[in-house]
Order: sequence, then structure tokens, then C-alpha cells
Amino acid sequence: MNRHLVGTAAGLTLALALTGCGKGSSSGTDDSDGRTITFVAAKYDDDTQPFWENLIDDFEARNPGYKVNLEVVDWEQMDSKVKTYIQTKQQPDVLNYNKFSDFARDDLIYKADEAVSAKVLDDFLPLFADQATYEGVQYGLPFISSARLFFYNKEIFGKAGVTAPPKSWAEVEAVARKIKKTGAIPLGLPLGPEEAQGEFGIWSMNNGGGWVDDSGKWAVDQPANVETLTYLRKLTRQGLTQPNPETTNRKDVFNQFAQGRIGMLNGAVFMRKGFIDPVDKNLDYGVAPLPSKDGTTHNTLGVQDYLVAFKKDGGKNREAVNKFLDFFYQKENASRFLSTEGFLSVTKSAGDALSSDADYYKPFVDALSGAKFAPADNPGWAAVDGAVKQQIGTAVADGDPQEVLKKIQKTAQKAG
Repeated sequence: MNRHLVGTAAGLTLALALTGCGKGSSSGTDDSDGRTITFVAAKYDDDTQPFWENLIDDFEARNPGYKVNLEVVDWEQMDSKVKTYIQTKQQPDVLNYNKFSDFARDDLIYKADEAVSAKVLDDFLPLFADQATYEGVQYGLPFISSARLFFYNKEIFGKAGVTAPPKSWAEVEAVARKIKKTGAIPLGLPLGPEEAQGEFGIWSMNNGGGWVDDSGKWAVDQPANVETLTYLRKLTRQGLTQPNPETTNRKDVFNQFAQGRIGMLNGAVFMRKGFIDPVDKNLDYGVAPLPSKDGTTHNTLGVQDYLVAFKKDGGKNREAVNKFLDFFYQKENASRFLSTEGFLSVTKSAGDALSSDADYYKPFVDALSGAKFAPADNPGWAAVDGAVKQQIGTAVADGDPQEVLKKIQKTAQKAG
């Protein structure tokens, strides 16, 4: 995911959907007639598995003879699970994941126009479809999107004597020092293995950095990234973050924010539905642009997850895959997932199911117009993403930022 997305105002599709996790409910191998398929879904929150179980029941009732075996996997285990699927040649028929291009490179998955109908293809918002291409051909099926903004606790800010969210890194540090005196955790900084690449990406893109240079070549160890990691190390060393950011996952700081224990953090559109409302619907918080080093440019991290359909048994599974995916992408089903989970829509039809609370979602939709994405269209991203998740946090603990980034850069160059 490495380009810019559209965000529009009133007319743009603004739909919800959130985060969940689950366990496999059934397993099995493909029927000899190709009518039984396996679907591995990522867990966004506790509502994820019930949604898919209900949808699959409905699908099977409307399509006698077809069966979908469901496995729901927590995001923290998803990378290792997928690696095992591929290595053992036990990949599912359909996978919900945040990468696709390495599968496309290795000719493991169907092209998008082989996996879904023309009607579904035409329903994808164009720039989301663009994010799902490899060498000019669409392979990934846009599933959900999310944007990130800066969340801050107004009550904690008030106690610290802070009247407005910080815009620059210098202001972040100054506000954090004031919050520390109140006894609250100043800044949530999740650099653990769940989504360290997303957190670091937010900070680096707001310092002119990123994963690749303007020509698309890997530039993980560029000076802007070294400066960014050095800044985050400084905040950690000064006790302005939660303890041990290198082992802290995103869901941990999101929960602490919901509990009123953290003053500020880089948050996601699904935070309210998945974390804040279940804990404290009356939490007094605000949402602002992500702080940047210079305080004037505020880039937003855009996130898109995909569905991919694997080729199996010489294409015997294609008909069942088509039926299931076309069924999910029907307006009522896709929009129900969004409203259940709290994400933003990637299709025109589901986007018509606008939130009844557009005031909350509008800033995120608007932010997508300038969003930047990880380079998911590069097959090497899977290796880089894994290396970042495992290594980037060490730089704020006992590692050297430049050396850590150099090591990841070597992984990137080896991956191609």
C-alpha cells in the first residue's frame, strides 16, 4: 500500500467496520467436486467470528451443496500462520490478509477478474483497486480500509494544563513532559510485533521518510528514518512513553487509552467501536491530525486489507470461490461487516450505507485523500514487514537506530 487514496466529503462512501479475532470453527480438505472451500479470516475483534459464521450459514443455505470451512486467526499469529500454509502447501481457498503481491509473483492466487464477477470488480473504489495490483494487474480484492489520526485524552490534557493537541514533535515532547507530572502515561508507543511497521511508518512519513525512495527502491535506512527512530528512542529513554515499547502491541495501548491511562497516541478509525465504547463510552477524547516534525505537514497512514483467492486442484475450487466472494461483496453483506466492525468502505455500494454518526468518521475519510500506504504491491514487502515487526523496537531499547535500520535494509534488498 504505497499510494494516495481518495477521501471525499459528503458524497464519498463512508462506512464502518472494525477489528476482531477468532478461532477456527471447522477444518477439512476440499471436496472432490470442489464445492467445499476453506476461508481463513483475520480476527479484528470479538464480533469477527460470529459475523463470518452467520454469513457462511446464510451462504450455505442459499447455495445447497456448497460448504465453507472457517478459521479465524488473531493478527498476532497471522504472519506465522500464512508462512506455514505456504511452506506446507496447505493454503486456504480464500485468505483475509494485508499482503498479496508475493502470492501474485509466485502465481499462487487468481487474478481479481478470475476470483469475482465483473459487477464486483466495478464496485471497488478505483484507488483501492489500484492498491491491489501487481505489475499492472489486479490480484488483491479490497476488503476494508482504515485511516490513522492522533487521539488525545481531554481530561488528562486539562490536568496537565494543555489546551490543544500537539502539532510538531517538539510540542509532543513538551506536552508529554507535562502529562508525566500528572501520573498518566504521556504517549502510547506500540513497537511490538503486532503492528510495529504501522506505528513507525506513521512517525517516519511525518518526517519525510518512508520505506522506499521516489524511484521505488528500498530506503529503509535513509537519514529521515534514522532521525525518526532516534527521536522515538529519546522519548522512551526519558520515560515519556509506556514501559517497554519494543514489546508493547497496539491493542495494549489502545486498551490503556480506553481506560483513561494514556494521554495521547496514534489511533485508528476502529478505536471507538473496538476499544473505547466497550470500556467507557463517556471517555472525553479528541481526534487531531498526526503530529509531524515541522508541525505543518500532517500525513496520514492509510491501511487496506485484502481478500485473496488461491488456485487449488487445477482450478477446481474456482466456482465455489466465485460464489462465496460474490456473496460477501453484495451490498447488504459487505456493509453489515463494516457496520459491525467499524472500518471504512472500499466499495461504492457498501459505502452508500453511511454511518449514522458521520461526525466521527468524516475526519478519517477526509484524511484518506492524502494517505500514504505501505508498499504492498512489492513482493519484498512481506519480508520487510516481518523484519520491521521483529526488529524495529529494539532500537528504542538497547539497539542503535542506524544499525537496526541497516539490518532491515539488508533484508529489503535481499527480498528484491
